Amino acid sequence: MLTHRYRDDQTPRRVVVLGAGGFLGRSLVRSLTNADVEVLPLGSREIDLSEPSAAACLSERLRQDDALVFLSALTPDKGRDSGVLMRNLAMARSVSAAASKLKLAHLVYASSDAVYPFSTSLIGEGTAAAPAELYGAMHRTREILLTQEAAVPLAVLRFTAIYGPGDTHNSYGPNRFVRQALDTGRIDLFGHGEEARDHLFIADAVASLRAVLARGSTGLINVASGTSVTFRQIADRIAAAQPGVVVAASERKNPITHRHFDVSEMLAAFPKLRTTAMAAGIASTIEALAAR
Repeated sequence: MLTHRYRDDQTPRRVVVLGAGGFLGRSLVRSLTNADVEVLPLGSREIDLSEPSAAACLSERLRQDDALVFLSALTPDKGRDSGVLMRNLAMARSVSAAASKLKLAHLVYASSDAVYPFSTSLIGEGTAAAPAELYGAMHRTREILLTQEAAVPLAVLRFTAIYGPGDTHNSYGPNRFVRQALDTGRIDLFGHGEEARDHLFIADAVASLRAVLARGSTGLINVASGTSVTFRQIADRIAAAQPGVVVAASERKNPITHRHFDVSEMLAAFPKLRTTAMAAGIASTIEALAAR
């Protein structure tokens, strides 16, 4: 549940974006810049947050009235082992130390629905966070660390899978399927793609961050579209838009699991927030990737 500091939208004095070179970071920086919001984008080239000196380096770049958006993370495509886990936790320690030292105006952390177990098919804010693998455990540990040690107003946004133009991860789902369709004319599914998942369009993820920043919100919220579709439905939609594309099934190696989100808390917090329909999001992604 979120609590708003401001009744009406306020423009932050400055927004500092950690992870500005990533998929979500680039889109957020672009959106803030287009809205004439002062923004300081910081990526790993400017500060490696996993280094012991990172807290001091970050503190030197921050101002007390900043809103800090923490997007930086080594995602599973960079590795799923304990070494990656520890580097991710070191990043959170650096952010926490810098935030607490300056008593920042606002800290927004982009977490993940990976904190929830796949044994639960309907997810809400009251669902117990019980991650079964290290990536989810990393995000949950970061949430706790920031809550206990940052000592500043904190909002935690647990995002479902984000897709759209500019994706850098190529994880299983819409972006990989569009790339496969354009590059090889074939979309490869795990099994028959029976699993239902919620996917959030990049512009909607940015809009949720902008909304939290504008209201100075604190607390916890899940950010999802509220509509789950199967991977087969996604693949078929892409194939229909790209004549000649083949959707190929494979032998299933993992159990079928489904995930749906109750987004009533999100809509109560931001009644004007709307999410992009999958058809429109897929069309936009195809157009962007086809123009590469």
